[in-house]
Amino acid sequence: MTSEGLPRRTGGSIENYDVIVIGAGVSGMYALHHLREAGLSVRVYDGASDIGGTWWYNRYPGARVDGPGSPFYGYTFANELMEWDWAETQSEQSAVLEYLEHVADRFDLRRDIQFETWVEDARYDEAAQRWTVETSTGVSATAQFLLCAVGALSTPNMPDIPGINDFAGEVHHTGRWPHEPVSFRNKRVAVIGTGSSGIQSIPEIAREADHVTVLQRTAQYAFPAGNRPITPEEMADARENFDALRELMHANGGGFPFEPRAPRSALDDTPEQRRARYEELWQRGGFKFFLELYSDIAVNEEANATLADFVRDKIREIVHDPATAQKLMPEYFVMTKRPILENGYYETFNRDNVTLVDLREDPIERFTPTSVVTRSGEHPVDLLVLATGFDAISGSMLRLNPKGRSGLSLKHRWNEGFHNYLGLSLAEFPNLFMIHGPGSPGVFYNMPLGAERQINWIAELVRFMREQGLGAAEPKPEMETAWGAEVSAIADATLFPRTDSWWTGANIPGKPRQFSAYLGGTLYYQRLADAATDYAGFVFEPAAHQEDAETP
Repeated sequence: MTSEGLPRRTGGSIENYDVIVIGAGVSGMYALHHLREAGLSVRVYDGASDIGGTWWYNRYPGARVDGPGSPFYGYTFANELMEWDWAETQSEQSAVLEYLEHVADRFDLRRDIQFETWVEDARYDEAAQRWTVETSTGVSATAQFLLCAVGALSTPNMPDIPGINDFAGEVHHTGRWPHEPVSFRNKRVAVIGTGSSGIQSIPEIAREADHVTVLQRTAQYAFPAGNRPITPEEMADARENFDALRELMHANGGGFPFEPRAPRSALDDTPEQRRARYEELWQRGGFKFFLELYSDIAVNEEANATLADFVRDKIREIVHDPATAQKLMPEYFVMTKRPILENGYYETFNRDNVTLVDLREDPIERFTPTSVVTRSGEHPVDLLVLATGFDAISGSMLRLNPKGRSGLSLKHRWNEGFHNYLGLSLAEFPNLFMIHGPGSPGVFYNMPLGAERQINWIAELVRFMREQGLGAAEPKPEMETAWGAEVSAIADATLFPRTDSWWTGANIPGKPRQFSAYLGGTLYYQRLADAATDYAGFVFEPAAHQEDAETP
């Protein structure tokens, strides 16, 4: 046995590894590093031309981190990575990608990644207790373990609108933005969608384009990003105290380096006190807006309404035209769609070259080669931006569609719901693991940190199996049932499932409606720890081949 685990044997076009990782984004990069350090042979496949995942693809104008800011949107596993100098609290896409490239260089990750390679099929061989993948380059590979780091937001949702394929101008989806510059100068641009990428890109496009037509499907609550430079003193303090900050991140329900706030209801304060608090948070901006809110905003309708009304009042203050402001008024419970941080979004509608079309009142009827036609008339278009989001959380796994025992496909297994255990593993799919899968904290957690913690847990299970001479592991069906019930029970105690969103799958026609994330915060990691005490939630098989049982 080499120090890298099973030797790489090439017979014809078959390559053999201990672990195959699909995806070279934030999660896949850490999986490669951590599992390789554990002595396993690992191969990563990714369809992109380089590392980065989301940050490689999402290059649209205005793309930034719109969650907890730098330097805490990054890896925590190596203190020396804190040497990286972050320039802004809400880092732009290019800065995040540069950081990830630095990590890839520092740990020599690219030597075990095959780029421009899509995994087209993945099948489990029950006799061999191994997964076989077929790739777009003609290479086949096998591994005992298959780790799917395919991204929670990586499968673009392409709108099905009559005539859209006949449109003759440029068309770009924000999740598949070109790497070469896109010019909007002297062009009439239409943007479909006002989720995160639409709200980030529309102000940038409007500064250059001749005219922008915003085709709004759903009015959104957006909050000031509060982006600002990070001072040298702040970086020095973060480096000096990083061990303590990392402990805070582990203890925080969202993976952020902040002390928890004492619970307090919005209804405990007078209207004047609430407004003063909301105003202070609004002026400060940034993701801490959501962390320092009253504790019952997401669970109490009356409390929720106090914040919703505040944001609507802000829209009225910012947007000059009352009719346009009215179109921008959200109608759902605030916070029950993905909170969005904006940089001048509402102010953009005060520009003379921006038109807002509310598709609830004025729906799209068709595209022509040179325009989009709504019920009220025709809008000339030279360039179309699709900010239409993703088939989120489960979409990338369904696109992969692995085949488990007896050839069972994931599409069939998940036909009526996204059954799994711990958001990580699936019955009838032995030795397959998901990162940020449905039923995990995923998009409700600091995603780099969440990936580290999930991958560490998987690595410990792999170590346990190899020490015990075990060849296959999968969760018991009853554990999946219990896990699904726990995920739903926590969600149902909130307002989240009562809003149509990509969190519930409502943006994809025909997708099962199911709240897709575990909202229990740090309780999730206690559940992982509990599951690892004796792995009683799993069914194991002895290794069919001695080499699979060897300890690296």
